[in-house]
Amino acid sequence: MPEFCPNYSPSAKFLVHNVHTSGELKLSGNCLKASRPVLSFEKTFDQYPHYQVIKELLTQIFATPNHHPRSQPFVDHIFNFSIEDKRIWFRNYQIVDEESKKLEEIGPRMVLQPIKIFEGSFGGPIIYENADYVCPNAIRKNRKHSTANKYVDKVRSKTHLLERRAKEPITYKSDPIFDAVYGKDGEQGKKNSADEKSSETIRKSMVEVGRLKRQIESIRYSKKSKKPKL
Repeated sequence: MPEFCPNYSPSAKFLVHNVHTSGELKLSGNCLKASRPVLSFEKTFDQYPHYQVIKELLTQIFATPNHHPRSQPFVDHIFNFSIEDKRIWFRNYQIVDEESKKLEEIGPRMVLQPIKIFEGSFGGPIIYENADYVCPNAIRKNRKHSTANKYVDKVRSKTHLLERRAKEPITYKSDPIFDAVYGKDGEQGKKNSADEKSSETIRKSMVEVGRLKRQIESIRYSKKSKKPKL
């Protein structure tokens, strides 16, 4: 969200977070439609040059011009700008009682993250750039890659398990009751059946291993081929 003032003044670019309208919040505060706001800035705005520029921009945008023909002679709400986590938090409060200085939030509310400050309106040399700013596309890309890496690790662990099972065929312990009832022939038949099951398990495991390896290679190829849009 860009903000600027006329007459070739600096302009600022923000990323807006957590926008909530008054209708969504359903707060009990209220103010008159044509009333003038009081702008309240945290003292941090006066400690850093880029915050001083942003403060002047916000003042010229939200403040009511002096002796404006449509301005009203009363004040009943406050626009508060505070800085937390290198972001500007905006709140709107109703002045409930001037003597007790009781305030009640009206809404809306939002959080502004500074990105860049330009020397001119919507352009020109960059006089400030936020080094901590991360593009939302990069955040989504990292989140997607982390999810893909979890899936690749899961597939790789499953592949190792199948390979280990293929190298160590499944064996069955002899049952003394079965041997006593059916004798050696039954035991031999049981061994043959176990060998057949083991060979079938090995064959299925090797097929599954090949499929999973091809799947891992396709995921790696798709990661290399796709380029993120910044």
